[in-house]
Amino acid sequence: MGEFWPVPDVLAYLAGRWRVERSVRDLASGAQGRFSGATVFGPLDSLGALDSLGSLDGGGLLHHESGTFTWLGVPRPAERTLRFLPGDSPGTAAVRFADGRPFHDLDLASGRHLADHPCSADLYQGEFTVRNQDHWRTVWRVGGPAKDLVLITEYAREG
Repeated sequence: MGEFWPVPDVLAYLAGRWRVERSVRDLASGAQGRFSGATVFGPLDSLGALDSLGSLDGGGLLHHESGTFTWLGVPRPAERTLRFLPGDSPGTAAVRFADGRPFHDLDLASGRHLADHPCSADLYQGEFTVRNQDHWRTVWRVGGPAKDLVLITEYAREG
């Protein structure tokens, strides 16, 4: 395996707090941005509410990311929320947007996973790699009529 660290249970691995550093490059214009903050993967029922899909008895995780996004030299607060539900196979996850819409699946049994997400006329292609128990990364390539982006996010476990 070498550069990839196998993860038998995605949800167990992600649970907790992670430091996040993300670079964003617009390949068409050359513009660059940066996000710096934290992501917390906590119990899905931490908001005290279940979505219409159900939380599978709290077996999922609520992913909440918050920090500062700087684009063209202008910093501003940024946040997002995702839901990581148990996937179809043991140890995998079904990632959904906060409103319950499907985003992508996630299986890190080999330490690496590829995912696609069509969004209107754009296609998001993601690569997830796990380096060790405390470090993982995502690379999203976004292409479409109005987008030509690369987003690289490094995660480091806190605590």
